Amino acid sequence: MSDFPPTLFVVHPKERRKKCTVEPLRGRDGFSFHKFSNGRADSLEGYVRIGFGGPQLSSDDIDCGLLFLDGTWRWAEQMGSDYDDLPVRSLPDWTTAYPRVSKTFENPHAGLATIEAVYVAYTILGRDTAGLLDDYYWAEAFLTLNGVTNGETPTKTMGTPAPSTD
Repeated sequence: MSDFPPTLFVVHPKERRKKCTVEPLRGRDGFSFHKFSNGRADSLEGYVRIGFGGPQLSSDDIDCGLLFLDGTWRWAEQMGSDYDDLPVRSLPDWTTAYPRVSKTFENPHAGLATIEAVYVAYTILGRDTAGLLDDYYWAEAFLTLNGVTNGETPTKTMGTPAPSTD
């Protein structure tokens, strides 16, 4: 059993499950999926929201639960207002391998696919990343682009590393 709350995914109702990069985590221990609806009533005390504009996720957040808003960039931005009470944590600059194309909305320069963001966050916090990318089509390209080889420490800046639990 882990010492931190489950990772939560709030999924926009129009998000296509077939294209959802975190869909393979559904039903796996430590992950919980919720359909977005305006006016959330649940308490998320002890959680931080992964997003843009906040301090970088660090070892100070090791005991926090992680909340990810999952949908297109436009939908995630709209969903964010329902979670303004949660502290936002940003991730260091990693390169996405996910091919993104939008004719109507500009994608954030530093934007990652949700599964890539989960991998980066878990790496920063020293959480187990085994199996996270197993079903991600662009996993090898993502790891290579970011200097991760054979499970070694990434060459990308990781912020403040979490203390070892060994």
